[in-house]
Amino acid sequence: MAISDGQFITSGNLRLWTERFGDPGHPAVLLIMGTSTPGIGWPDELVQTLVAGGRQVIRYDHRDTGRSDCVDFAAHPYTLADMAGDALAVLDAYGVASAHVAGVSLGGAIAQWLAAHRPERVTTLTAIMTGPMGADAGPAWARAMAGEEPDPDDLPPPAPHLLQHFLRAAATPPATREEAVAAGVETWRALNGGVLPFDEQAARRLTEDSHDLTANPAAAANHDLAGRQMTEDRLVPLSAIKAPALVVHGTADPLRPLPHGEALAAAIPHARLERIDGMGHSLLSPGLPGQVAELILRHTA
Repeated sequence: MAISDGQFITSGNLRLWTERFGDPGHPAVLLIMGTSTPGIGWPDELVQTLVAGGRQVIRYDHRDTGRSDCVDFAAHPYTLADMAGDALAVLDAYGVASAHVAGVSLGGAIAQWLAAHRPERVTTLTAIMTGPMGADAGPAWARAMAGEEPDPDDLPPPAPHLLQHFLRAAATPPATREEAVAAGVETWRALNGGVLPFDEQAARRLTEDSHDLTANPAAAANHDLAGRQMTEDRLVPLSAIKAPALVVHGTADPLRPLPHGEALAAAIPHARLERIDGMGHSLLSPGLPGQVAELILRHTA
């Protein structure tokens, strides 16, 4: 697989680690990862499939992950719009005027923000295992955690087994690298959804590398703080999105159940919803990265 050397680029006063794969003359696909996960969360198999299909691929480490700079969130809080600004800075650094933008989970919300607010930079939109960027899932989560009945207007909260996993993890925070890696693997196992096979080796490698690449592993939790801020810019009607949109969602997603993807596809004009049987809230199942890549290739053809 052809690859340029990874490089740091700047977004405001932050340095972000980026990588570009493939021929720079080919159409660009910008991959935006999800919460608390660096660019390597996009499996090499997915990247290689896109490159073999005639795309150049750019992935990067969010602020507070991987080799990118960490932020003192209490002193300098940031929002989804700021993270979208990072994505634009990556495109600018590589001289890409407009890209096929694909985002997973929180990255899918960032991709929506770009399509809604900077449409000239988004050739196509692919939103994977995410929901509408203006839908605040916090209240539904809180009601579920408290054992209360859901509000009829809520999108469904995470599956009970995943809520229980989060409660146990919060009660026993890891004290060592080994404990952090073990906890990370178990979180990915819970997110996988229990239907498709779980690639434990890939999950361990991702968790170890994510932990070891960053100067401050705890900083990744800032993404949760940023994601909860339902700022006015996130409430723009998704009907304003003009880019051809593909929504990819798993039928066994325990974090954002399928109605989240269905609601997103219904909100964007002419969006196509592609359901993947058994997919949970991760790409850590054998063969799944290639399957998702093929969907992106067809959508960006």
